[in-house]
Amino acid sequence: MRGSAPASMALRSALFLLFQVVTVVPYALACLLWWPLPRPVRYRLTVGWPRMVIWAARRIVGIRHRVIGAEHLPDGPAILLSKHQSTWETLFYPTFMPRELCYVFKRELLYLPFFGWGIGLLDMIHIDRSRGNDAFEQVAEQGGRKLAEGRWIIIFPEGTRTPAGSQGKYKSGGARLAVRTGAPVVPIAVNSGEYWPRRKFLTQPGLITVSIGPSIASAGRSADELNIEVEAWIESEMRRLSPHLYRDAPARITKDSAA
Repeated sequence: MRGSAPASMALRSALFLLFQVVTVVPYALACLLWWPLPRPVRYRLTVGWPRMVIWAARRIVGIRHRVIGAEHLPDGPAILLSKHQSTWETLFYPTFMPRELCYVFKRELLYLPFFGWGIGLLDMIHIDRSRGNDAFEQVAEQGGRKLAEGRWIIIFPEGTRTPAGSQGKYKSGGARLAVRTGAPVVPIAVNSGEYWPRRKFLTQPGLITVSIGPSIASAGRSADELNIEVEAWIESEMRRLSPHLYRDAPARITKDSAA
């Protein structure tokens, strides 16, 4: 009996992975069919697949979620700077945010079969890392246009997924873009890595919390100053969301609005 729980989670994790594999192929083919449609329509249709995966994570694995601080989202241009622990938030944000999101990603992802096709049709911000320092200018040029279109830009300052309870180096690209464009930044903390860890097959049931902080004005700020403030808010909030993973954490928050 002792091994029944791990065996059950292995089976549920396998079913969840199978669901993703089976659904992504026909959905990617459908994306190719509706490419002549206006981009806002393509976006709404394409976001259907992430919404299905979030649903499957809840139904098959038991990964629920709650969002606190949604009232902090501005009614205007914004750059979202988020903690990144899991694939989960990459899929969740487009399904939840009230505006179209533009991810910043390396151009090579466009060549991935199926998944790359879908994101390639959404006119997001892709960069050629081989251009070195010019990469930021690519982001700034494309980012300014996206913001002018009423879309939001989302960047993971740590650059990659970090294990739950850890902290990567916060890169200043998102803050530099905010200073360049004048858009405010919205810091976001999320503890998804506790239940859908990076590079792990096994997922775990539990409640993911997405905490959205007050927007921070970029006008009159330096990129380094802005980046430090974003990092301080996110990492402080992470210690509230996952106090058991940090020695210097306060008591766990108790407000609950599970979805």
